[in-house]
Amino acid sequence: MDLGTTILLVMLVLLVLGFPMMVPLTTASVVAFTFFMPIDPKILIQQMVTGISPVALIAVPMFIFAADIVTKGHTANRLIDVAMTFVGHMRGGLAVTTALGCTLFGAVSGSTQATVVAMGGPLRPKMLQAGYKDSFVMALIINASDIAFLIPPSIGMIVFGVVGKVSIGELFLAGIGPGILILIMFSAYSMYYAKVNNIPTIPRMSWLERGKAIINAGPAIMFPVLIVGGIYLGWVSPTEVAAVSVVYAIILEVLIFKSVKWSELLEVARSTGLITAVVFILVGAGTTFSFVISFAQIPQHVIAALGLEDANSYLILAAICIAFFIGCMFVDPIVVILVLTPIFMPLVRDAGLDPVLVGTLVTLQVAIGSATPPFGCDIFTAIAIFRRPYYEVIRGTPPFIFMLLLAAVILILVPQIALFLPNLAFH
Repeated sequence: MDLGTTILLVMLVLLVLGFPMMVPLTTASVVAFTFFMPIDPKILIQQMVTGISPVALIAVPMFIFAADIVTKGHTANRLIDVAMTFVGHMRGGLAVTTALGCTLFGAVSGSTQATVVAMGGPLRPKMLQAGYKDSFVMALIINASDIAFLIPPSIGMIVFGVVGKVSIGELFLAGIGPGILILIMFSAYSMYYAKVNNIPTIPRMSWLERGKAIINAGPAIMFPVLIVGGIYLGWVSPTEVAAVSVVYAIILEVLIFKSVKWSELLEVARSTGLITAVVFILVGAGTTFSFVISFAQIPQHVIAALGLEDANSYLILAAICIAFFIGCMFVDPIVVILVLTPIFMPLVRDAGLDPVLVGTLVTLQVAIGSATPPFGCDIFTAIAIFRRPYYEVIRGTPPFIFMLLLAAVILILVPQIALFLPNLAFH
């Protein structure tokens, strides 16, 4: 049995037995080093340490900590209020508010699951009371939360940037255009849905009420401005802006909104530590696994088997999108990035494709897969939060998944949607 077949078999067996993904990744690497690779096993440990050594990864725990703080606080409600004052009177205004609120909160938290939790709690009861079907409501919240993976700060983009050796600052800016495109698509569909189902509207808010909402939410709105503006103007690196985000989140929720007590920050920090530990173990195990598959020349074999060696750029991008989309339907997004990125990046560079565009497409596919049956992680977050059965949660998702896939196609055909801002800021 050759190395590639052995690795695949070991991983499948361990996954079927129910082990978390870090165990199959590590075990497959150990088996490869022990029986197939004439290399000192100490290199296994060196690769793991190397995987978690990049300075850019310092941003991960800080962005997670900032997201945990604002999720515990009142930021979500204030962002909902300001969105509602501007679009609530429109046909489908409450649904548009939900999509806009998920986008704004995603720009604060960078986490799809945190966005499902923060926005789903207050908005789902309001939408049900307004006459929206529960299947539509849950699908909208789950899929609009995907925008959080594209709008900076995005943990997925940080991991891709480290693994694929791509500028994280450029990736952050590249996600803004596709995020706005998806928001527009979801808003248009929400307005159509409300018209077809005759959902009532609410009275238009006065400019005085809008002004009050902006003032109340002003500090929260400044959060994404701080992140994007700092990177765009070159004042701070993604790692530095992560540190600034933590300080700003504490100022926002502890000192200004007073929604989080100083004593509660320790509990939040513990939660952040647990999540960070899981992420870093996955990154370390994934780096070792990437070393193994590179040594075994598995990327070359996969690319040859798919017939992509001489393919045009559109076909290569389509193949990458399909691979990441299918992978994230079954496995944690970070794991998919760690496993598949080393396979495709040599092909990306040989074909002369823009790695920032590829990273944006990968992040989009990861976001879509996170909300797609059978095992998208956001689906199970929604099941836990909304306390509804699996079928009810996924029943309304097909139209949104179609729009997200359409956004990927548009991005392949019109790459400047993603590349305009990074080219403007960095070139």
